[in-house]
Amino acid sequence: MTGPGTESYDYIIVGAGSAGCALAARLSESGRHRVLLLEAGPDDRRFWVQVPIGYGRTFYDPRVNWMYETAAVPGLDGRTSYWPRGKVLGGSSSINAMVFVRGQAEDYEDWQAAGNPGWGWQDVLPLFKRMESHAWGESDHHGGAGPLHVMAPAKDLHPTCEDFLSACEEAGLSRNADFNGARQEGAGTYHITVKNGMRMSAARAYLWPARRRANLRIETGAEAQRILFEGRRAVGIEYLSKGRHETARASAEVILSAGAINTPKLLLLSGVGPAEELKALGIEPVLDSPAVGHHLQDHFDVGLIYRSKVPTLNDELYPWWGKLWAGMKYLAARRGPLALSLNHAGGFIRSRPDLDRPNLQLYFSPLSYLKAPPGTRPLMNPDPYAAFHISVSPCRPTSHGILRLRSSDRDAAPEIQPNYLDTDHDRQEVVEGLRFLRNLAETPAMRRIIAEAALPHPTGDDEASLLAYARQQGNTVFHPAGTCRMGADGASCVVDPTLRVHGAEALRIADASIFPSLTSGNINAPSIMVGEKASDLILQRNSWS
Repeated sequence: MTGPGTESYDYIIVGAGSAGCALAARLSESGRHRVLLLEAGPDDRRFWVQVPIGYGRTFYDPRVNWMYETAAVPGLDGRTSYWPRGKVLGGSSSINAMVFVRGQAEDYEDWQAAGNPGWGWQDVLPLFKRMESHAWGESDHHGGAGPLHVMAPAKDLHPTCEDFLSACEEAGLSRNADFNGARQEGAGTYHITVKNGMRMSAARAYLWPARRRANLRIETGAEAQRILFEGRRAVGIEYLSKGRHETARASAEVILSAGAINTPKLLLLSGVGPAEELKALGIEPVLDSPAVGHHLQDHFDVGLIYRSKVPTLNDELYPWWGKLWAGMKYLAARRGPLALSLNHAGGFIRSRPDLDRPNLQLYFSPLSYLKAPPGTRPLMNPDPYAAFHISVSPCRPTSHGILRLRSSDRDAAPEIQPNYLDTDHDRQEVVEGLRFLRNLAETPAMRRIIAEAALPHPTGDDEASLLAYARQQGNTVFHPAGTCRMGADGASCVVDPTLRVHGAEALRIADASIFPSLTSGNINAPSIMVGEKASDLILQRNSWS
C-alpha cells in the first residue's frame, strides 16, 4: 500500500550521475514507465558547470561536489587523498576533465572471463557506439547519432603538445589519433566530451532532451536516506528534500546509481552489507552481503613538472589580463583554453617489452600549478612562470581498498581507504612509469623546450628514490570503482551479471561501483555505458535495439 504523501513509480533511480542519467533517459523514452530520478545536488544549469575548464571552479565547490577525503594511506607515507565527486545533475561528468576513453577491448574480455557473460567487448561495443555522436561520424569504431557528443580538438590545442608528441616518437612510441579506435597504444591528443565549446555531461546529453517527458520526474536536492524493504524486496526510497523526509515507492525496481562512494554507503545504511559490521554500528542487517564496500580500486597518478623555455598556458592564464582575454575569447566564439580540458595530450604505453598490451597511461598538460594556494585549481592560479606537467598512471592496479561506515549517522562521510601502492605489481609499474617520464624528458624534442626540472623532483633514478617520490607526490586520478563488484559469487561480489543485488529482489546497481576491475583509462565513458547496459537488462532488449 502507498501511504499518505507517498508517490508511486515503476522505477526509482538514486543518483543522476554518468550512469543514472543514461538509465533514466532510456527507461523513460518509450513513455510506458513512470521513472523517478533522485539527485542530492542541484540542477546543472550553472555557468561554471557548463564551461569546460570550469572544473577549476567546481573542484572545491561544496554546492556541486561531495568533496570526500580518504583516510591516511600507508602507501603514501600516511598522506590523505582528496576525492571530488559530483553532487549535481550529471554527477562527476559535470565536474570532471572530460577525457573520453573507453578502455581496451581486453578489459571487457577480462570482465566476461571473471564470470560476467554479456559483458565482453563485442557485447559492449554496440553500447558505446549507441551512446556516442563522434565528431568524425559513424564508423566501425564510433557512433554518429548518439546523445553524447565527443570532439577531437585540434585548432585550440597548445603548441607544446606537438613537442610532447615528437618526444614520444623519439622515445619509441607511434602516434595514435584515436585511443578509442582500432588500438589504444601510442601517443596522441585526447578526445573530450564537449560540443560547441560547452561541456557535454551525461545530464546535458541524456536529461536535457528527456526532462520534459511526463513520465520522468527529476528531483534535485533529494538525498536518499535509506532503501525501503519488505522482507528482502526493495520497494522504495526514503529521501530528504528541503528538510523534510519523503518516501517514494517503486512497483518494479529500485536502481542505485549514486557512484562508487555513495552507492555502497546507502546500501550499508540500509542494512545491506557485512552483517557483523552493521550490527556493531547499531544497524539492523536486512541482507548479509560481505562484499559491499570491498574491492575498491582507483587509478593512481604521479607526475613531473618542468619549467619551459617556450610559453605555456601559464603565460596565458596567470596574469589578470590573460584571464580576461581568455574569457572574452570564450564568450565571443566558444574557443580557446576555456573550451578544452587541461589534459591536452597523452598516451598508452607498455613499460616492458614482454607485455601484450599497454599498462600505463600518460598525461600531458601545458600548464602547472605547484604554487596554487590550497583549495584552488589551475584556471584560477597557474604558476607565475612558463611550465608544463607530465604524469603517468598504471592502467590496471591490483591494490584493493575498502569503504566503511564510521557510524550510523547518515550525514557522516564514510571511511575511505584506497590502499594505494599496496602490491608489488603497483609499485613496480609506478617506478617504471616515472623512469619513462624521466627518459622522455631527455629526448631531443623535450630538451628543446625544458629549462629545468621544477621542485619537488625525484632525487635519483634508482627504485627506492622513485618509489619514495611517488609516495610523497602521487595522488588519485579520480576514478574510484569496484565497491559493489559484479560477479556470479554472492560471497565475493555484490551484483550478478544482470546487475541485480545478490540475495535481494527488485534492487539493482548501475554505476562504476559494479566494475569487476578498473578499465584502462578514464572511467566516465565506461560508467555511461553501464547505464546503457542496465537499461537493456531491465527492459530485456539487446544492445542493437
